[in-house]
Amino acid sequence: MSRVLVTGSVDGLGRAAAQALLAAGHGVVVHARNQERAAVLRPLRQRGADLVVGDFTERAAVRRVAAELNEAEPLDAVIHNAGVWSGPAVMPVNVVAPYLLTALLRAPRRLVYLSSGSHFDGRPSLDRVDWRGERAGSYADSKLYVTALAAAVARLRPGVPSNAVDPGWVPTRMGGPHAPDDLELGHRTQEWLAVGDEPEALTTGGYWYHRQRMRPHRAVHDEAFQDRLLRTLAAETGTEL
Repeated sequence: MSRVLVTGSVDGLGRAAAQALLAAGHGVVVHARNQERAAVLRPLRQRGADLVVGDFTERAAVRRVAAELNEAEPLDAVIHNAGVWSGPAVMPVNVVAPYLLTALLRAPRRLVYLSSGSHFDGRPSLDRVDWRGERAGSYADSKLYVTALAAAVARLRPGVPSNAVDPGWVPTRMGGPHAPDDLELGHRTQEWLAVGDEPEALTTGGYWYHRQRMRPHRAVHDEAFQDRLLRTLAAETGTEL
């Protein structure tokens, strides 16, 4: 059985993934932004899940979470699920936090990053990006960046499967009640990539939709763009991958 961190697991896809992994007998670490939100996770904790708490808009909080996890039982996989749709928190939560966790955590054996079909509308430019969340950021850009991050990690850590997943437009708090895709299918690919033992689940550098490997935005596998993104994030955070 594996031990898996699922960030942003209070509700939506993160909670669904955590519940499914627990039901399958895996160890799960759930994550909430604050103690008030963490109270909602009590049923999962009663089933054996561990908990970390930290607001991913704050870099110090991300570092505290990483330090706490590094002192605990090693992780086998991380599902970077936490994300926001709009507002100033877009870049800090959707890109900077997964970058910092990837850089700081003692290398888990598998990494899964939540992308979106919106990443196709992202711009492969790093000029004037507000990484600190002082103004509203572009969701599409953030998802292009985190998809490129997943591909860059796959290239730089060839022994650690690293993949991005488009869960579809599903009816969560973020997606809204009328979203057309299947919520159940929306979380299964993440779990499969985190703990599955089929040969395809052990591949790396993929962009997946419902367990089908798809072709992402052309910038995702542009190594020059990946390197610019990593250099920018390293300079911004003071932490190299």
